[in-house]
Amino acid sequence: MSTESDPARKKMIERVRGLLRMAEDPSVTDAESQAFTAKAAELMTRHAIAEAEARAQRGEAAESVTRLDFPVSGVGGHGKARVKALAAIAAAYGCQSAVRGNTAANTERTLIIVGTATSLDALRVLLPSITMQMEASARFTARNHVADLRELRNYDRSTLATERSRFYRSFVRAYGYAVAERIREFRARLREDPEARGGAAGADSGAGADPAHGAEIVLREDIDRVREDFEERFPKLRPTRPERTHHKAGYRAGYIRGRRAQLGMETAVSRTGGSSLPEGDQHP
Repeated sequence: MSTESDPARKKMIERVRGLLRMAEDPSVTDAESQAFTAKAAELMTRHAIAEAEARAQRGEAAESVTRLDFPVSGVGGHGKARVKALAAIAAAYGCQSAVRGNTAANTERTLIIVGTATSLDALRVLLPSITMQMEASARFTARNHVADLRELRNYDRSTLATERSRFYRSFVRAYGYAVAERIREFRARLREDPEARGGAAGADSGAGADPAHGAEIVLREDIDRVREDFEERFPKLRPTRPERTHHKAGYRAGYIRGRRAQLGMETAVSRTGGSSLPEGDQHP
């Protein structure tokens, strides 16, 4: 990336950080918090596409590939569910992930994300806020689910605790998958529609140039370079074990909430269209 783009990039990141600080302010409402996070996600996604387009037009060398170590909290199944959700979101940005310390005993594990500098910039500032939304939604929905069961049936405390854990974990995984799905859809629309991303740098194109096509090529090459770099870093990576816990109601609730989460991408699922609900886990 050229040095001339650095000031604009830094200015955009500072604006995003400001939005996320407002989103995390305890004094704002939940709707306001989601709106601030939505705007931040939109800015970062538009910027990533615009940068790819600008590099293609300037004929610059490919953007550097590096890594981000993101700590993920939670003992056992709760932590593993969070890893699955966040890895799916990272993959939607064209990144690949590995996880360190993903055992039942650990209270904190590390999601190692490999991607381009621009993609990691986006994830570095967005993942904490998306996690906050996901966790708040999961806790609220799981609590209501257990409260409903308590009223309908005479469950003992241990059974209710198990039910809540199973619901929560499936909710978190599905929420992450749904958010990732929407990010992929949004990025695809931006690649295809110059007006949707503000017609970035279009005025500087030469006769017959196709900026959108150039951006598409650069992004596809980035994905290939990320995959090659990831395989070099982790040549003997063991596959993660499939999650044994699957709660249908929790998964369905998480997927629906993830599709409706405020991300500024306007792709909420509808009754007459949109994506169908995945039946099982998807693995990063």
